[in-house]
Amino acid sequence: MSKLNQEIVEFIDRLADTGSHYRMDEMDDLYTDDLGFLVLTAEGEVARFSKSEMFAEFRSRRDAGEEPLSTEKRILHIEEQGNQATALLYRRMSQHADAALYELRLVKKDNGWKVAGETVLPWPDLSSAKGFLPPRAQPQR
Repeated sequence: MSKLNQEIVEFIDRLADTGSHYRMDEMDDLYTDDLGFLVLTAEGEVARFSKSEMFAEFRSRRDAGEEPLSTEKRILHIEEQGNQATALLYRRMSQHADAALYELRLVKKDNGWKVAGETVLPWPDLSSAKGFLPPRAQPQR
């Protein structure tokens, strides 16, 4: 993997730690107000949550006395284009939760990076992955 932007890596570390420990005031600073949080459901549909809806879930967990979430993650890729970046992560919030592939859509504002969008997909079974394109039917020239 090529060298990753350390500023973005540190932002992702802070994001995972802050969210996993339900520090809501700090979390608010890490997301844009128009955040779009997309989750692929078990039915194959995409559920969209707003910042307030996502934060309500985290606040509810905190207020119920839930244990902090795991900060387990692995940054797979970061791609930057001007003041925007996309980061792909392996993320697992608990040993009792499935691993997920996270896509973070980031934007750089005056006071640093913020999450403008997140997409959460089930982590694929890489041992049975065939690729997104079928094998070629015709030999290459």
